[in-house]
Amino acid sequence: MENQGIDRGGSQSLKPQNTGYDCREVANYILDKGESSNIDITNLSLQKILYFCHAFVLTELSRPLVKQSFEAWQHGPVIRSLYRVFCGCGEEKIKMRATRIDKNSGERILCTASLDEELNNTLDKAIAFYGRVSAYQLVKLSHEPGGPWDKTWNHLGQSNPGMKINNNEIKEFYIGKEGNMKNRIYLN
Repeated sequence: MENQGIDRGGSQSLKPQNTGYDCREVANYILDKGESSNIDITNLSLQKILYFCHAFVLTELSRPLVKQSFEAWQHGPVIRSLYRVFCGCGEEKIKMRATRIDKNSGERILCTASLDEELNNTLDKAIAFYGRVSAYQLVKLSHEPGGPWDKTWNHLGQSNPGMKINNNEIKEFYIGKEGNMKNRIYLN
């Protein structure tokens, strides 16, 4: 397994309840779950699975999953720094994992997170569902008219690539009139 994605930060996140985890840690978790379930995950599908996991955690646990912001890109929500880590994989299955430089040892280490049980369970459910959806279907789901990506991308009637998607808009949209994301996504 190849590694990439250098950061000058510490070795691992401590349970950030309100600020979210480093997106590379959660991406590695998603990739590991995908691999153990025989799900091929590309850079495009990883970005969308992460986005929907983030939305799921915002709606079900009332906290952000990742601390980085999603941006509105042509093919849906993207975290720019995570895109850079895995863009070399192209449209192929991601076989590498994100790493960082440990500030104490100077060594390159795997990005990992210590997730609490509630978050593990929530992520596992979301990954099991969204990991089986094609990358292009995930793009279509993220482009729902009136949704957070659509409102950001088409802000003031014009395309606005790279604009940040607000977490409150994500949460409010996916809670919707049905009351929770499970009903809004799973039943559509």
